[in-house]
Amino acid sequence: MLIKRKSIEADANSMAGPRKATPVKRTETARKDAPKPPRKPKFAPVTLSEQDGVRYLHFGTEWVQGAMRIRKPDWPELEYAQQMMAWMLFNPQPQHIVQLGLGTAALTKFSYRQFPAARVTAVELNPSVLTICASMFKLPPDDERLSVLEMDAMDYVMDPTHAGSIDALQVDLYDATARGPVLDTPEFYSACAACLTDDGIMTVNLFGDHPSYAKNLKAMKFAFDDVWCLPEVHEGNVIAIAFKRAPQIDFSALYERAAEITAATKLPAKSWVNGLKAWHSAK
Repeated sequence: MLIKRKSIEADANSMAGPRKATPVKRTETARKDAPKPPRKPKFAPVTLSEQDGVRYLHFGTEWVQGAMRIRKPDWPELEYAQQMMAWMLFNPQPQHIVQLGLGTAALTKFSYRQFPAARVTAVELNPSVLTICASMFKLPPDDERLSVLEMDAMDYVMDPTHAGSIDALQVDLYDATARGPVLDTPEFYSACAACLTDDGIMTVNLFGDHPSYAKNLKAMKFAFDDVWCLPEVHEGNVIAIAFKRAPQIDFSALYERAAEITAATKLPAKSWVNGLKAWHSAK
């Protein structure tokens, strides 16, 4: 994700994260003429800080990559993360929810607890993030419903076996430099759209006052039937909602659905509808 919290002291961000996972040795002797394996990505150090009962994840900088209230580990603490669940307004009973970019596993944990009939998949490239989510952010182990995969998000969405299989796709792909999502091309978003069911929805964390914002919206509009945005939060985060098939919007029905969501989860869903209504009026 992308939030800058200057109130967190710099020395808190110097706390050491878990060591990088040790690669498994191959027993097969490589041929001299075999092509060289692709270069392994280099990751910034995973670091932690805590303030007022909230644990934060960083990639070696003051930029916050996720948060967890220690006494409420399954609650999406940050407002942007809550807005990433806005697809719930349109689909109360998803069968498959996918998260690209694990962060502190806030969305993965909430989806897993809130939708007991759904499969939940999380895709994360950095092995240290997987380790620290299990040890410090209460990520449950994999089971018949939960799968946490160590792989590149582009590889996941390009896999033809995932075509038409996802009801809700949540995309939060940032690195330590915080210069916008690391995957932002029309090809990437087209692959995301191909993974969705006919009425599938994608939510994406963008940074509104960064040049990447317009680039991402343009790429999403190329790939999706309709794209809406919620109001900016955290002095920068903007959640885009992309519809594979443009919905028929009935704001009265959405407000009723929002009331159901709030009663069941305590998420501020009415504010999402207010934001969508403002976006619709401004279009």
